[in-house]
Amino acid sequence: MKITEIKKIGKGDRYYLYVDDECLGVMEAEVLARHSLKTGQEFDKNFFDDLILENGDYACFNRALGLLAKLMKTEKQLRDYLKEKKYPKVCIDKAIEKLKEYGYINDEAYAENYINLSSASKSRRKIKYELLAKGVKEEIIENALESFTDENEYDVCLKFAEKYLKNKQIDLKTKQKFYSHLAGKGFGFSDIARAWEEVTNDRD
Repeated sequence: MKITEIKKIGKGDRYYLYVDDECLGVMEAEVLARHSLKTGQEFDKNFFDDLILENGDYACFNRALGLLAKLMKTEKQLRDYLKEKKYPKVCIDKAIEKLKEYGYINDEAYAENYINLSSASKSRRKIKYELLAKGVKEEIIENALESFTDENEYDVCLKFAEKYLKNKQIDLKTKQKFYSHLAGKGFGFSDIARAWEEVTNDRD
């Protein structure tokens, strides 16, 4: 099997690799350089099969690393992203393990960071639900939420209560909507009732 053409794609570091006048696929410049590949060279099928896997591993890892350089992601989010980009499962598994070894994927750190950023504006229940949806294990979430005290929860609830009731008439209809609104935010009944009493008493 002979390499008949190596064609650069745009201004990046990727190339079309043609073998026996058929496109074998998109190859990374780094992978081509490792093997000093040039037009006219001949190799057997096993070489090209291994080359495709090597290229997949390299491209998958660097694609993941590029995403993580912009924004923290959970393992599940990263896996879903790489699946969408059509990388083989074997390449995704290798990339994930390597990124874990390097410390680029850490669901514990992700959960702690997410809670720190969300604790002033979201209920404990909502934070937990969102982290579960991002693929973080429940045990990790519960451990990270230990720093989120009942008073933290109530303070957030009170902020929502004050915002919701601002300029509203205090009557039974408003109260019913208020309870429904804050329950939808994930707050417990006791916190909602306490917040209602505090805001309406202050207004009186």
